[in-house]
Amino acid sequence: MSDKELSEKLLALLGGKENVTANAACMTRLRVTVRDLDKVDVAGIKALDGVMGVVEDETMQIILGPGKVNKVLEEFSKLTGLAKGVAEESVTDAAAENKAAQKAKYEHKPVQAFMKKIANIFVALLPGIIAAGLINGICNVINVASGNMFAEAWWYQGIRSMGWALFAYLPILVGYNAAREFGGSASLGGIAGMMCIANAAMPLLAAGAADPDKAILLPLTNAAYNPAAGGMIAALIAGAFFAFLEKQIRKVMPNIVDTFLTPLCVLVIGAFALMLVIQPLGAWLTTGIFAVLSFVYEKMGIVGGYILAAGFLPLVSVGLHQALTPIHALLNDPNGATHGINYLLPILMMAGGGQVGAGLALYLKTKNKKLRKFIGDSIPVGILGIGEPLMYAVTLPLVKPFVTACLGAGFGGILAALFHIGTVSQGVSGLFGLLIVVPGQQLFYVLAMLAAYAGGFVLTWFFGVDEQRINEFYGE
Repeated sequence: MSDKELSEKLLALLGGKENVTANAACMTRLRVTVRDLDKVDVAGIKALDGVMGVVEDETMQIILGPGKVNKVLEEFSKLTGLAKGVAEESVTDAAAENKAAQKAKYEHKPVQAFMKKIANIFVALLPGIIAAGLINGICNVINVASGNMFAEAWWYQGIRSMGWALFAYLPILVGYNAAREFGGSASLGGIAGMMCIANAAMPLLAAGAADPDKAILLPLTNAAYNPAAGGMIAALIAGAFFAFLEKQIRKVMPNIVDTFLTPLCVLVIGAFALMLVIQPLGAWLTTGIFAVLSFVYEKMGIVGGYILAAGFLPLVSVGLHQALTPIHALLNDPNGATHGINYLLPILMMAGGGQVGAGLALYLKTKNKKLRKFIGDSIPVGILGIGEPLMYAVTLPLVKPFVTACLGAGFGGILAALFHIGTVSQGVSGLFGLLIVVPGQQLFYVLAMLAAYAGGFVLTWFFGVDEQRINEFYGE
């Protein structure tokens, strides 16, 4: 069906020329104001070939897709005899619309859906992780600078205990949220998490704590139970498994005894699974994660830094970045292999810098007023570390600037790896990243971010600006 034919059918289904008072287009939608909504055949419009959807509002919004909407509006306005209005759309609206369209492509895919669940487990924990990480990092600096002057100060050690407590008992919170996210009883998942914390008073460990020669050995491994080895990863797996186990047991458990027998069975069966399978699996996965990160960071060096920074936003665009959430928590654990210093996050933060550089190049080179407005609105928040408006409303829809932004960000990743920049927490990026960078590394962080800006700018200036594509997408 041609654009003209589609316009004719749309006009008829909208109640004819007399029922239309205004027509305009935004990023993907034909916006039509009508006198009488009762004269509009919404079902008929939805059934038309080329119509992706309809939003019923005071202004009818017919979703046609980028580029296509401008061509249809051209024909539609000829039929109505009305001037083409400019539907005002903020960069936030455009970003939200494009993000929703991008999300729709992947949200029902099994891998992305699973990763979203994993991310959801940690989202509720982020305020605590961020605050505790900052407390640990700042207190470490104070201890070194003051020669541990406040070792016996009650107020100081009280604050330090807050930072210590989060990571000491994080497996409980992870197990609790995992069980809830996967549809089980949160309290049972919390108990699974408790089993992943080393405590000499635990009956399974008590004999060995008093006398190593009397340690209780498990079958299969012929070794003592080591709850700390799997830690948070084991708690995550256990919480999800307990939820699965609970749902299966409830299917066959008589209602009259379900309330007390189902959770009992979950804990009894779960105990065997935890000791013999989940904890060793968690320990193996934790070791494997650190081995991979060590290889990329230490062996690949600046090459690894470039690949990680350049490849991060493509992961974001398809939802796979959520798999990194528990890894960041592991890296920020003061008792972990990196002693609470996250060397991965600063490299990934450079991806936002590449986007900012690309946005600046587009702003200076394009003549499209709508794109310039979007960039002007999104650059300031992008510098502060909020990259969604810039990514979803500007670079990703245009494709080329997204690619050049990612490639440019890699240069910031090189410097972040070269300078061994680390963060003591997570949750912020961009300029706000200075708040969580290891004290003394702020200048190196700024230099790395400027390199990402420059990389994104130069590559986009020479290879990422396609004025024809810009005008097709945003309208001339």
